[in-house]
Amino acid sequence: MSDDRDMFAPEVRGTFFRAVDPSFRESAIAGSRAAGRYSRADEPTLYLSSSVEGVEAALVAHPDTRATEPVIVEVDVTAPRIVDLRDPAAGFAAGIDLEDATAPWQQIVADGGVPTSWLVRDRLAALGADGLIDPSRKRPGLWHLVLFRWNTDDAPQVHIRTGAG
Repeated sequence: MSDDRDMFAPEVRGTFFRAVDPSFRESAIAGSRAAGRYSRADEPTLYLSSSVEGVEAALVAHPDTRATEPVIVEVDVTAPRIVDLRDPAAGFAAGIDLEDATAPWQQIVADGGVPTSWLVRDRLAALGADGLIDPSRKRPGLWHLVLFRWNTDDAPQVHIRTGAG
């Protein structure tokens, strides 16, 4: 395995987007409340998209998970120690196979199993990663930011953009 410089992307910084139920807008950065591609139900995880188009692509992948029409919230992010799964060298340095990250997961969870994408998260967290960049499966070229921890000491910092969303 290579050193951290090969595994971690340059600091991720910018405005990201998240779809939330309007009644949960104020807690939009609290993280997901259910199991996800990279999270068990009891693992706080913040799923963000790099663009509004990315949010829309993600919503296509999860059409039955929302009771109401979501609103899109803008979130300012500063995140070091992120592994970019779009970069084969970073995945190699971290010992990650992209196929494990992108494999179907929902039915495995429904059947009580552990999807390989959860093991990707476990591996990256054990290596000190605070999150990952996940390429969109629905719209190649788009990508998502997945944070395993945030808004604590030495962790990525995220804040809802005031006056936006």
